[in-house]
Amino acid sequence: MTLKERLNADFKEAMKNREKVRKDTISFVRAAIKQYEVDNRKEIDDAGIASILAKQVKMRKDALADFESAGRTDLIDAYNAEIEVLTQYMPKQLTEEEILEKVKAVAEELGIEQGSGKGSMGKLMGAVMPGVKGVADGSHVKKAVEQFLG
Repeated sequence: MTLKERLNADFKEAMKNREKVRKDTISFVRAAIKQYEVDNRKEIDDAGIASILAKQVKMRKDALADFESAGRTDLIDAYNAEIEVLTQYMPKQLTEEEILEKVKAVAEELGIEQGSGKGSMGKLMGAVMPGVKGVADGSHVKKAVEQFLG
């Protein structure tokens, strides 16, 4: 079963069970998928859906900080519930150690020495990111690359 089929089945199940948060969250994701397919005039694959899910989670996490500063605990709880639903569909995220190992492997392929300074940051980030797309947050990758080059 593809991720898209799973989302559709879970959407129907959430409607039957009257799970409002789950239904609404999956509906947002399905709309984003449909928008991508209309814009690009092609069917989206599981990797594309994973990147849409990652964007949705990132948007909600970014908004959480604003809600905390405004004291909106109702919205914080709602967004945390949505994040919980979205993460069920995302691939398992890499740990910081796994990201660092990937950075080391790519650096070795490119001939970049550990501790060589930030001059190679862009080159290394550009080479690492496609390999971890959907399974690692860009900020975590940046931190690992800085640690490696630092």
